[in-house]
Amino acid sequence: QAFLCVTSTLSMAVFRGHFVLEDLVEEMRKQSPALSFGPLQPDGHVAVQGPFPALQRLREFLLTKAKSLPEHRREGKSQQRVRGKLQEHRGAAESKNSLRVAHGEKHVVVLDTDIYRYMKSFLPKTLQGNGVVISGLTDGDITTVCIESAGRKAAAAAAHGLKAKETIENCSVELQKILRKERISFKGQSRGEKQRCRQACERLGARYPGVLLVPYDSHVDVVGNAADVFRFAEAARR
Repeated sequence: QAFLCVTSTLSMAVFRGHFVLEDLVEEMRKQSPALSFGPLQPDGHVAVQGPFPALQRLREFLLTKAKSLPEHRREGKSQQRVRGKLQEHRGAAESKNSLRVAHGEKHVVVLDTDIYRYMKSFLPKTLQGNGVVISGLTDGDITTVCIESAGRKAAAAAAHGLKAKETIENCSVELQKILRKERISFKGQSRGEKQRCRQACERLGARYPGVLLVPYDSHVDVVGNAADVFRFAEAARR
C-alpha cells in the first residue's frame, strides 16, 4: 500500500442555519476538483477522499467560511469540528480530538499518520526546529503537526517557523515516494496465536532496523521501504 490519498469525514454542522449545506458542499466540489465527495448525511457529515494537498486546501477554504460566521458561533467546539474531523478510512472509530489553529506565528502541516510516525521514529530531527515548538495531534489516518514560535522576536520566529514547516513538508514528500505499508492480519486467530504473531514480528524487527511496526489488536502494520517491507512480511507469514 502506497501513501497516496486519505479518506476524511467532515462535519458541516457548524454551518447549519447560516448556509444551505447542499449548496456549500457543491461549492466545495467546485473548489476541489481533485477530491471525491460522498453524499451529505442528515447529521451534516460528508466523506471526502483525495490527496493530502487538496484536503489541506479544502480545510483552509472551510476555515475561511467559518470565520465569516457570527462571533458566538465561531467560539468553542463548533469551530473546532469544522477544522476537520478526519476519520481513519481503514475502519477505526473517529477520534474526538481537534486542534485549535491560532493566528500569528503558528504553522500547520497535515501528514499521513504512518508517515508522521516513521518520521518521528527514524528522522526525529525533522520534527525539532530551532526556536520553535513542534507538536502533533493524531486523528486516525491524519496527524496535524503544529509549529509554534518559542518566544523569539517576530521576524526571527516567522523565519524559523517557515523553515521548520518547509523541512517537514519536504521530508513528507520524499517519504511518500519510498515508503510502503503491509498489513499482517490476525483475523481468525485465537488470543494466544495473536500474541505469538506479535512476538514474532518484534523479533523480526531486530533484523530490519529501518522498518516501523505499528501494532493493533487485529493486525500489525509494517512501514518501510518496499524491499524491507516485502521481506519482513514474507518472513512473518512463514
